[in-house]
Amino acid sequence: MVVINQKPNFNSGDYDSPEISINSNLKRWFSRNIGLWKSNRTYFLEEKKKTYNLCMYINVEGIETTKEWESHYKFTWYPEKKYSFFDENPKYKEKGEMQAFIKGHQLIRENFYLSNIDGISNIKQVDEHEMIFESTYEDWYILEHTRLIDDDKYRYRVIYSWNKDKLKIVETHHEIKIIT
Repeated sequence: MVVINQKPNFNSGDYDSPEISINSNLKRWFSRNIGLWKSNRTYFLEEKKKTYNLCMYINVEGIETTKEWESHYKFTWYPEKKYSFFDENPKYKEKGEMQAFIKGHQLIRENFYLSNIDGISNIKQVDEHEMIFESTYEDWYILEHTRLIDDDKYRYRVIYSWNKDKLKIVETHHEIKIIT
């Protein structure tokens, strides 16, 4: 397993001026994601050899900051209805909130979906519509591809999650922007 940036030395408060390395394409791509999304998801869990289908809502908001070069975001999620998935798989968060900001080509997260640990996701830009996020925390390595489609009305995400070098979770998310 490759460990990616495990040092929590990402205090953005140390900067008095904008970083030269800020990539405006990343800021623009994240701003295209702002809004409320209906997320139709399929989870395949290797341990149980079971597939689950559920619908979640994800709200992506931009947050005001005192440093104009930093882009801060708040992500909240909740299910469309009650699903047995969360009772059968209690490590998954049925609803929650995460704040994050862009620093260079990294997304600095206050927590991850399967953990309350803060950390970093490295971002690779495929083209103007797709980003790849690589994250490592605890014993997890996560690879997420997110693509915006049809003038940002739709989003497709596929997420692969390895735990201790074994593929454990494969997710696909077909998302529709319902509120801009």
